[in-house]
Amino acid sequence: QVQLVESGGGLVQSGGSLRLSCTGSGGFLADYSIAWFRQAPGKEHEGVSCITSGGNIYYADSAKGRFTISRDNAKNTVYLQMNSLSPEDTGVYFCVSAPALRVGVWMSPFEYDYWGQGTQVTVSS
Repeated sequence: QVQLVESGGGLVQSGGSLRLSCTGSGGFLADYSIAWFRQAPGKEHEGVSCITSGGNIYYADSAKGRFTISRDNAKNTVYLQMNSLSPEDTGVYFCVSAPALRVGVWMSPFEYDYWGQGTQVTVSS
């Protein structure tokens, strides 16, 4: 079964950028819908962005205009480019996968079968 490993998190100042990577093993990410969720301290998991196996892309309102999700199938990797970061973006970011995603429910963490270990993103003011 597919395993997911996130990388690219770190500490940046407000207005800075990071690119997160989600690399798969034991399966091809092209066969899955892949989403990024984040969890701030004391809060529930929040859907940030999703790219489906059919190529559809979705963003949370808070991410639109600042974040970009993309795939590199040759590297079996999904990226999340994050620009204009603010302290509100701080949290642990998780890469998640689903073999079949229902329309309209990409923001629900219960739709995803596999989760990576998470990577910490901290944005200072």
